[in-house]
Amino acid sequence: MSNPQADLIIKMYFSAWEAQNKQFADLLDKLPEEALMLETAPGRNTGIYLLGHIVAVTDNMLKLMGFRDKMYPELFELFIKTPDKSGKEFPSAADLKARYHKVTNEVNNHCKTLSTEDWLSRHTAVSEEDFAKEPHRNKLNILVSRTTHLASHTGQMIYLFK
Repeated sequence: MSNPQADLIIKMYFSAWEAQNKQFADLLDKLPEEALMLETAPGRNTGIYLLGHIVAVTDNMLKLMGFRDKMYPELFELFIKTPDKSGKEFPSAADLKARYHKVTNEVNNHCKTLSTEDWLSRHTAVSEEDFAKEPHRNKLNILVSRTTHLASHTGQMIYLFK
């Protein structure tokens, strides 16, 4: 059974997710590749690391939301578990940009198929027992938290413009 108010709220959150991804993609298009190699501020992460981090986080949404396995599981260790200044080699900016677009499209395509009931169902990182006690730990909450996460890193990357 459809709930018009819940449907509207979900549409608003998904629209915010799409708008934040457009803002990030537009920023990527304008940033020269050499700017991505710079720190966003002295002693802070580089743009290339933040880009890889965003790809890894977005990729993880596929698994958390029960859509499919990650597309780029190798990026999780490199950009989630390992700090920027680890000395490990990162994929190129062009490669990460392409992965960002591909994984974001994949997440969006899956999200567009979800019903209201699906959005409010548990994500894969919460047990059925815990979800019964904390029903806010659902797929919509993943989208909301990842939207604010992306907004935060977009704000950091704006400092790469000199």
